[in-house]
Amino acid sequence: GPPEALWPRTARSLIAHAMTVTRFAPSPTGHLHVGNIRTALHNWLLAQKGKQGQAGGRFLLRIDDTDTARSREEYVEGIRADLAWLGLDPEGEQRQSARFALYERAFERLKAAGRVYPCWETPQELELKRKVLLGRGLPPIYDRAALALSEADKAAQAALPHWRFLLDRDEAIEWQDGIRGFQKFDPAMMSDPVVRRADGSWLYMLPSVIDDIDMGVTDILRGEDHVSNTAAQVQMFTALGAPLPRFAHEALLVGSEGKLSKRLGSLGAGHFREAGIEPSALVALLARLGTSDPVDPALDADALAAAFDLAHFGRAPARFDEAELERVNAAVVHALPFAAVADRLPAGMDAAAWEAVRPNLARVAEAADWWRVVTGPVPAPALSDEDRGYLADAVEALAALEWNGGVWKALTEALKAATGRKGKPLFLPLRQALTGMDHGPDMATLLPLIGRDEALRRLRAVGF
Repeated sequence: GPPEALWPRTARSLIAHAMTVTRFAPSPTGHLHVGNIRTALHNWLLAQKGKQGQAGGRFLLRIDDTDTARSREEYVEGIRADLAWLGLDPEGEQRQSARFALYERAFERLKAAGRVYPCWETPQELELKRKVLLGRGLPPIYDRAALALSEADKAAQAALPHWRFLLDRDEAIEWQDGIRGFQKFDPAMMSDPVVRRADGSWLYMLPSVIDDIDMGVTDILRGEDHVSNTAAQVQMFTALGAPLPRFAHEALLVGSEGKLSKRLGSLGAGHFREAGIEPSALVALLARLGTSDPVDPALDADALAAAFDLAHFGRAPARFDEAELERVNAAVVHALPFAAVADRLPAGMDAAAWEAVRPNLARVAEAADWWRVVTGPVPAPALSDEDRGYLADAVEALAALEWNGGVWKALTEALKAATGRKGKPLFLPLRQALTGMDHGPDMATLLPLIGRDEALRRLRAVGF
């Protein structure tokens, strides 16, 4: 039948109406790492930007679980949970394991058209061919020996075949990449990719194309390690009678030391959650990683999407720096309203307490440490006799003052006038006695939270 017969009307109409449809297609063989998260985020931002325009946008999740031996349901659930934590909610989900009938139909069409063919070489035979070609200084591409087999030769094979996609070697493969610019591959220098194993299971290449057509994906944004896959997949789209989506390939993430590291592969959403990183901080950093745009913790998701532009991405490796993430996280925490964190704060800690300690936090969890400073007990500082006498004066001064929001200013002004102290000698012994620390939140906001009776008790404990 005509090529369109294989694909639902909805998938074709999405392309026809230029809606931006992106997808994130992880394999559930492990947890998402920071590179996966960045890919998911950028696809989500691209779809959100489409939504802000007239044509609209959709972000889809596809679970690439054709590898049934390694795929695990706990990883599927983990992927969903990670995306939800980041606020990247897909507007549709597909699972490749539920779509084998679709792949089979497309495969039969390609077989009938002569675009897939059976092969019987063993891995050892293929490796030997590779070594021979390399030894002659030739590119190690498959020699298409299986195409020369007669029907009798094929019938005589005892083993089941694996299947390759037959590349058209007459025309160069070209596309305009959204990040890398004009791309051109010579198919004569490429091996016909294996698309199906002898046991009938699928490799990545063909099902991905079939799904992208069926799901109406208009924009495929992924890592630059997929560029050679794209070259082969361009011909698969064409062979299946489908329009080409737009392709863009991002530079891969490297660590702060400037090279690919195993550590990046272990940094997942779970790691960041446990480390007290806010999802919006991770989004703010990863949204701009690989571009020349500044990281701005103040931008919300809508603003990040509006400014998202593939033209801003460079081809140099994108450097992920955990120290920079820490700085962004602190800036995000300093702007969080009480309502956004109330359920994560210690019992009894109110909006005034949150606003008092917030400027000193790198993570929300640290608020509990400062709340203990407010509620006590606090360790008694080791002070000189002179400072202890000064604190005895502070007890008298504080007891005589009206207790209100300006009590810290009134106390320090009274002590300055009475003792002649100023600067550090004026403020530091008071902070040490009242909080047990040399630094911390503004005492003007902290002292009213401690309360009059407790403040007097702490001063009396070290003064004489």
